[in-house]
Amino acid sequence: MTVLPDAEWRQGPGLARIVAALAADGGAVKIVGGAVRDTLLGLPATDIDLATPLRPDEVMRRLEAADVKVIPTGIAHGTVTAIASGDRHEITTLRRDVATDGRRATVAFADDWREDAARRDFTINALYADPATGAVDDWFGGLADLAAGRVAFIGDAATRIAEDHLRILRFYRFAARFGRGELDPSSHAAVVAARQSLKSLSRERVADELLKILALPDPRAVVGRMAADGIFAVVVPELDPAFASTFDRLIANEAATATPPAPLRRLSALLPADAATAETVASRLRLSTRQRKHLAAAAAHRGDTARPARRLAHAIGVEAARDVHLLAASDGTGARSLAGWVPPELPIKGGDIIARGVTAGPEVARILRAVEAAWVAEDFPDAARVGELADQMIGRASDSRQ
Repeated sequence: MTVLPDAEWRQGPGLARIVAALAADGGAVKIVGGAVRDTLLGLPATDIDLATPLRPDEVMRRLEAADVKVIPTGIAHGTVTAIASGDRHEITTLRRDVATDGRRATVAFADDWREDAARRDFTINALYADPATGAVDDWFGGLADLAAGRVAFIGDAATRIAEDHLRILRFYRFAARFGRGELDPSSHAAVVAARQSLKSLSRERVADELLKILALPDPRAVVGRMAADGIFAVVVPELDPAFASTFDRLIANEAATATPPAPLRRLSALLPADAATAETVASRLRLSTRQRKHLAAAAAHRGDTARPARRLAHAIGVEAARDVHLLAASDGTGARSLAGWVPPELPIKGGDIIARGVTAGPEVARILRAVEAAWVAEDFPDAARVGELADQMIGRASDSRQ
């Protein structure tokens, strides 16, 4: 029998209170999914989720009686969030699928642990553990797959994908995180065959999963596999045919400068250096306005590394300028110069120009623009130097009128 290692999270007082409330008087509860998988692998477990045959209203009644705060986060689907001793845990009633259409499922509550496990995606995610003893339940060979570094769908892969088309992208992400060696042949063949079904998903779901893949420490191998399998042809057909060399350079520069991964920066590396293309991709993926502007700026200035990094950052923002240098530079010097740097504000305003004798009007704005351009060119000197620059610009304006 496989037993969970004695991880720190298992001793949490909040978890103990929740388990005690749900397990009392004939109740039952188990740890499920990622927490079991990651703990068995010796990885930190961030989300400790629980499953129970108790119906959601009974779950809420028991927890409230135990003075545990409960939030009905997804109660229609059987999920509530419990907060105890500062810890948050999602608790979901056992379910079975009644109907699926590839985008959403209609579920019914169930009493059978194996039936609940059968509706999950991969064998390594269908592991359940007793919170008291740590004993692991495994109905579909997840433990063996975990040991072998194999990511495989539960049962028939095509059926699992038809239940939720997003599992195509999840397959690649989980294979990159937990897989070793060749991809599981039947699972791999099924995702490739079903790739066109990604078009039926909401763009937000596709974007979220794609960015999770790009946020992995080094996603180059899986991104290359996805490109070869035609996945990007469906979700991001603008993929730059020469993306591999840009991606290699970016990963190397991130490592050299100790820059944490940023999925939007990695997405930029996959696209041609063209702002219009970046805008198109951002729009299709329903990225936020901030993300869209960032992606477009990085694309528009991809080759703009001759300009000092701080000047570029003043024009397009620190994050976008850092990305430009990480995507293009060979030594990361420009990116390093931006570490911790915040673009300063021009230490002079229109009122200061008027106080120097310039009549209020368009001339004030013109002088301010000239002062700012000189201030940026001199790498943002202090207020005293800016005052000198303002006097110079006013003097030149006066000379030109004579």
